[in-house]
Amino acid sequence: MAPLTALPEAFHRAVAGLRAVTPREEIQVEEVGAPQRLAPYAFALSASVLRAGDEVATGRLVLLHDPAGHDAWQGTLRLVTYVTADLEAELVADPLLPSVGWTWLTDALQTYRAGHTALGGTVTQTCSTRFGELAGPPAGGDIEIRASWTPLSGDLGAHLLAWCDLLASTAGLPPPGVTLLPARWSTGRA
Repeated sequence: MAPLTALPEAFHRAVAGLRAVTPREEIQVEEVGAPQRLAPYAFALSASVLRAGDEVATGRLVLLHDPAGHDAWQGTLRLVTYVTADLEAELVADPLLPSVGWTWLTDALQTYRAGHTALGGTVTQTCSTRFGELAGPPAGGDIEIRASWTPLSGDLGAHLLAWCDLLASTAGLPPPGVTLLPARWSTGRA
């Protein structure tokens, strides 16, 4: 990638906005190679969500920029994301899961006032059961959220915070500052 000083101002500002955000401690974000054929300019981030030391969700956020604009994007910048997390079988079997997963994204964008247009995507739920030589843990599955949207401003800090919120929701993390109680706890009664 060319030095940021040689890049279009809108792309430079957008990348700077993404780099300026510090996510919550459970979310580890790093810059990764961006796809080269989707737009003249691209920048990508990858994230892992850790809960009790285990990776419970991953994601990728790609910023695309075409100075000439793109009719389908309704603008010159586009954010594209892929988020996935392992879930227990009973959650994966819930018919409301896709709607809930999509709401995690739309609520996060609204919460952080990340103005956008042309939002679209898919939510996929997959259930797996092991048999024979692969028999092992109980049935489980995953959720995948793929989406893209056009930011309405060049400052993308709010969009990255919303994306981190989507990752946290997908991973089942409580809101910052909230501690979950253990699944079983005693009331002290006999």
